[in-house]
Amino acid sequence: MTMATAVANDRDILPDNIKPINYDLSLYDIELGGAFSYQGTVSILSKIVKSSKEITLNAHLLKIHTVEISLEHTKTQQTFKSSGISYDAPRQRTTISFTEDLPASEKALITIKFEGTINNDMAGFYRSKYKPATTPAASVPKDGDSHVMFSTQFESCDARRAFPCFDEPNLKATFDVTIELPDDQVALSNMPEKEVKKSKDGYKIVSFEKTPIMSTYLVAWAVGDFEYIEDFTKRKYNGRNLPVRIYTTRGLKGQAQYGLDHTPQIIDYYSEVFGVDYPLPKCDLLAVHEFSHGAMENWGLITYRTTALLFDEKTSDAKYRNRIAFVVAHELAHQWFGNLVTMDWWNELWLNEGFATWVGWLVTDHIHPDWHVWPQFVSEGMQSAFALDSLRSSHPIDVPVKDALDVDQVFDQISYLKGCSVIRMLAAHLGQDVFLKGVGDYLRTHAYGNATTNDLWSAVGKASGQDIPTLIDPWILKIGFPVLTVGEEPNQIGIKQNRYLSTGDVKAEDDSTTWWVPLRLEGKLGSEDVQPLGFTKKKDIVRDVHDKFYKINKDTTGFYRTNYPPTRLAALGTQIERLSLSDKIGLIADSGALAYSGEGSTPGLLSFVEGFQRETNYLVWSQILGSLATVKSVFADDEAVTLGLKKFVLKLVTPAVERIGWESSGDDFLTGQLRALLVITAGLNGHEEVITEAKRRFDLYVSGEDKSAIHPNLRAAIYALAVRYGGRSEFDFLKSEWQSTTSIDGRETIVRELGHIQDPALLPDYLSFLFNDVATQDMHTGAIALAANPRTRIGQWKYFQENFGSIKDRLSKNMILLDRFILSCLNKFSDRESEKEIAKFFEGKDNRGYDRGLAIISDTILGRATYKERDGKVILEWLKAHGYA
Repeated sequence: MTMATAVANDRDILPDNIKPINYDLSLYDIELGGAFSYQGTVSILSKIVKSSKEITLNAHLLKIHTVEISLEHTKTQQTFKSSGISYDAPRQRTTISFTEDLPASEKALITIKFEGTINNDMAGFYRSKYKPATTPAASVPKDGDSHVMFSTQFESCDARRAFPCFDEPNLKATFDVTIELPDDQVALSNMPEKEVKKSKDGYKIVSFEKTPIMSTYLVAWAVGDFEYIEDFTKRKYNGRNLPVRIYTTRGLKGQAQYGLDHTPQIIDYYSEVFGVDYPLPKCDLLAVHEFSHGAMENWGLITYRTTALLFDEKTSDAKYRNRIAFVVAHELAHQWFGNLVTMDWWNELWLNEGFATWVGWLVTDHIHPDWHVWPQFVSEGMQSAFALDSLRSSHPIDVPVKDALDVDQVFDQISYLKGCSVIRMLAAHLGQDVFLKGVGDYLRTHAYGNATTNDLWSAVGKASGQDIPTLIDPWILKIGFPVLTVGEEPNQIGIKQNRYLSTGDVKAEDDSTTWWVPLRLEGKLGSEDVQPLGFTKKKDIVRDVHDKFYKINKDTTGFYRTNYPPTRLAALGTQIERLSLSDKIGLIADSGALAYSGEGSTPGLLSFVEGFQRETNYLVWSQILGSLATVKSVFADDEAVTLGLKKFVLKLVTPAVERIGWESSGDDFLTGQLRALLVITAGLNGHEEVITEAKRRFDLYVSGEDKSAIHPNLRAAIYALAVRYGGRSEFDFLKSEWQSTTSIDGRETIVRELGHIQDPALLPDYLSFLFNDVATQDMHTGAIALAANPRTRIGQWKYFQENFGSIKDRLSKNMILLDRFILSCLNKFSDRESEKEIAKFFEGKDNRGYDRGLAIISDTILGRATYKERDGKVILEWLKAHGYA
């Protein structure tokens, strides 16, 4: 008992006198335009656990008209009308009081009549603006010049914006949803349609089947001018093939085919590997025009931003294939992991997100083995998690969450990507099949309920016969990760583990954790196999190690960095053919990170990557150029170092870019990505032929002489180079192209590449475009581009300070957007003065909701400043000695 109350103290949760059983929700009188208001009635069948004079539930930005409670006794019914309704706006609650005690009861029906607004904040029940691809249905409302569709986004705590409810993940119930809408539009919800009745003139009432028992944050509905394409699973569910549909607004369903090719086979794959059938009678995916995240796993009605679901074979950049396949897979994983079994409270959000990320890549790898998605995860996912977790302002995977504002800040690289990395490490150690068997047992045991991390470990422990918490607890409950430092003696190595901080200034109090580290050592004398070797001490010796070749952390499955002696790193640089893709990527990334923190050296990194000139794999190049981009970015103000690094990168990529050329006939996916990466890199680092060819193609496109001169895969690269080496006319053309493009990813690409402007006179125009024209969901894309560009970074920060009031007003209705925007604007400075200036600007302001982000910005800038002060001279000396400066 003491344990339970202790846990509850760090959460601000509802009183426990009422437990919901079923919500019967109906929405009607939707105002199509104007204020976009709607009326609602919700009847919540509940159990009154203990008698009380009041009921508290969640409601946010709703107006409650009346509340009535009726109790069913054996023969009679007793009704209570509320005597008062009070709102606690900061805690997003409503308390309904009664003059007399409500007695304990197994069946109490709480009926609430209320009014809400279909907002435009991408949270709760909201509207999205769009330009119709074809003539829309007559009743589709307009908001300004745009048409709108309606949909919901309730995770984490926004069901309460749409209807009064007990809005906590472990207060599960069933839901019956009914919506009144115009005859010529379509309504969707979690479950299939049950019946359609006529309503007032021109309107109908659609009701949906009762849902299984589920959490409020997964309830969903949508109303709009929708059309769909449909396919079926190969496996049978309850004796029939499951219908799978992708819905879009009218005119876009042709772009849903790529997503539909994936969805049924992913559902079948999960049903097989979990040993648990997909639990609902249908699965719908819906493309939503304005969306704060990438997608949302509402049970049976999964919503996506358009670029994460729609793909046009003629005009889309192929890199979005990878994004769509993964995001579809990630959200479908949640249909089991999160929806069928839900975390008990938000502190264990990582259970949902880390697992869905891991298994999402697992199924993507199964469908597209030629994409090499695990090396991609090492290069993208793991490195993002490392970047955040190498700061003092990081947080453990399992993090205390008090309330709604706290939750939003843990949807970050730690929950998703460190969570996934730790699961990947554990699955590699136990064996994937053993791990998945444990997962299946966990899902069966806790189906339709809530569970904790320990419940998962207990099931995996039973399946594997291992004590999982001993291995994994430090990774989940403690902040940070280790770097292993290796020392060599003949035929043996000494290893010590310490916490890694990118600032390079680990103190004793930072370094109190001893992690279980799976060494996965290659190169043990007398063995061809990888040795698992669990390392659980601060330091130890491994004997019988090959002097010629050994490698720790095979395939980079362990979430740690390895610091080899400089001579060993150089030797590995001559043994590239013995390394897997993930090994190469891990070594390059570690060299870059260790140079940054001062435990390695930047000359060591530069010498190491020089050996990769003949490399042909996109993912390896992506990591090489990503690590070098960090060095270039930190030293951007140092002219001599910058020129030397440009020459270095140019020499490195020139053979590769000349080998791959501009023409893409029958490319595989990774070759197409590599060409785009090499073209933009060569161009931005001054490769004259590449710049000339990019301009030639851009001019052919602009003049209309040859609209096919720009291949969709090279659109971003060519736009970037046109802007970087152009001026006002290129800028204006792309702004008008942004208005007219019909390609789903076209707008996102243009916003990003316009950020390469060099003329400060264009910055006010760009900022005005970003804040007035660009959809709120894409504003951070522009902020990232301007922050990365040394010519615009300070101008953006000035604008930010002068306009912070209006920026905050616009974005703070959805804190995730504001937090993301601030981080995007400010994390690329590399000097202590800027860090002080930023801290001073936010001092004394109410920073709740992005306070974590501000701490990350401060740590990041100070780390960059330390690196710059420490390594400037050394880098320049190396560049001079090697003829680059």
